[in-house]
Amino acid sequence: MSAAERPLRVGVLSFAHTHAIGYLSALRAMPGVEVRGADPDAPAPDAAAASGTSIVDLRGRALADALDVGYVDTYDELLAWQPDAVVVTSENARHRELVELAAAAGAAILCEKPLATTWADGLAMRDAVERAGVLLMMAFPVRFASTFDRLRAAHEAGALGEVFSIRGSNNGMLPLTRDWFTEPELSGGGALVDHVVHIADLLEALRGVPVASVTAVANGVLHAGRAKAETAGLVTMTYADGVIAAIDCSWSQPDTSPIWGGLKLSVAGTRGTVDIDFFGPSVRGIAASSGAARILPYGPDFDAAMLETFIDAVRSGTRPQPDIAVGLRTLGVVLAAQESVRTGATVDVASVAAG
Repeated sequence: MSAAERPLRVGVLSFAHTHAIGYLSALRAMPGVEVRGADPDAPAPDAAAASGTSIVDLRGRALADALDVGYVDTYDELLAWQPDAVVVTSENARHRELVELAAAAGAAILCEKPLATTWADGLAMRDAVERAGVLLMMAFPVRFASTFDRLRAAHEAGALGEVFSIRGSNNGMLPLTRDWFTEPELSGGGALVDHVVHIADLLEALRGVPVASVTAVANGVLHAGRAKAETAGLVTMTYADGVIAAIDCSWSQPDTSPIWGGLKLSVAGTRGTVDIDFFGPSVRGIAASSGAARILPYGPDFDAAMLETFIDAVRSGTRPQPDIAVGLRTLGVVLAAQESVRTGATVDVASVAAG
């Protein structure tokens, strides 16, 4: 069977990020796609994981078996399979290593956000994919929401007038089975790292204007006994045209919350304001057996839409958005926010790249 006739081969490198579960499921359901995973750094399953009480407890072969996808034990074995594309869903600090391995193997790459945890790693990743001539797309699924498409169309048509202020919130539940999210050596930080990039990407796609400076505050009051990094933050981004955007990026959902969290955006212009709750559509009720609140979201699957865009780009050889340049710019915003928290000063984003 020729390469043109066989299914597109997609490898998933690491299951460390919870998004790996959704990506594996979506890829397995795609016609003409064969998916395999490797998760060699997975910890040995504990009793809860072994019993399969919840799929989010699973890593490694146990997760692959639960999702009925192929599995190999090492990254070398997966890359020897000669995948056409890979999805990197490792801990943030390990993105560079896996992107460089995939690029050297000639595979197109979808990289989980943020791109990296340091500017030097981000630049090295850019150099690796350029040297290999492969595409790298950033995993920012909310950009693929139909509500965002309508917001962008309204803005481009002038329906909002002159935009002067933006408010965003990305509030989630601290992952219970992925402790690395608040271990700075693996995650690069806490809530600032995990949540700011999504809204920074949306606003770049909406307006096409660079962030000039960032002012940020953060603390670790929430989940203080469990997290090793900041769990709440407020980030103010000032754009080159003077527009100001404020982001609440906290892990403020309690462990008992019926939903993981949500992302909201409010864009104010001289002709009107648009408010979007990206994960708002849902059926709400009470579980008869326990009396606990139940919230069941419905609507389009942003992950699937993003993956379809990526797979189409791999097949056509086109360069999809958001690309590695977007990944670098959103990383610059996060690094500037971290510097602002450390120093208490407003930080120019350009200074991150300068040194």
